[in-house]
Amino acid sequence: MINPTAAIRLARPSRHLADTERFYVQGLGLHVLYRVTAASPDEHDLVMLGWPEAPWHLELVGGSNLDAFPSPTAEDLLVLYLATPVDEAMINRLEAAGGRQITQSAYWDRWGVTVQDPDGYRLVLSSRAWSNAT
Repeated sequence: MINPTAAIRLARPSRHLADTERFYVQGLGLHVLYRVTAASPDEHDLVMLGWPEAPWHLELVGGSNLDAFPSPTAEDLLVLYLATPVDEAMINRLEAAGGRQITQSAYWDRWGVTVQDPDGYRLVLSSRAWSNAT
């Protein structure tokens, strides 16, 4: 059985690694938890972003030897349930850090704000709360 408190890594390719890192660090406030620069042709540059106390982190892989290029769709969402109204200052920071506020869908537009990162992936800041508990 898997421990329900197991850490989660969300990994994806990045065509614009430095720009996307800036978006999540300066715009959203994530921390750089780990970074490595490819030392050989069969490795990737990568950066792990998150909050030190969180049980998850976002891993972005990039560099000149990237095998899989980003191909985001409208359904590729990273949703953060804030349980409060979305702070306009945060939206401004995300845009200043290379993001672009976009229309997502009637549901997400009603319950939050969607900002596209420099790779084209979508970050939804939801004013709703969420719990997996029944």
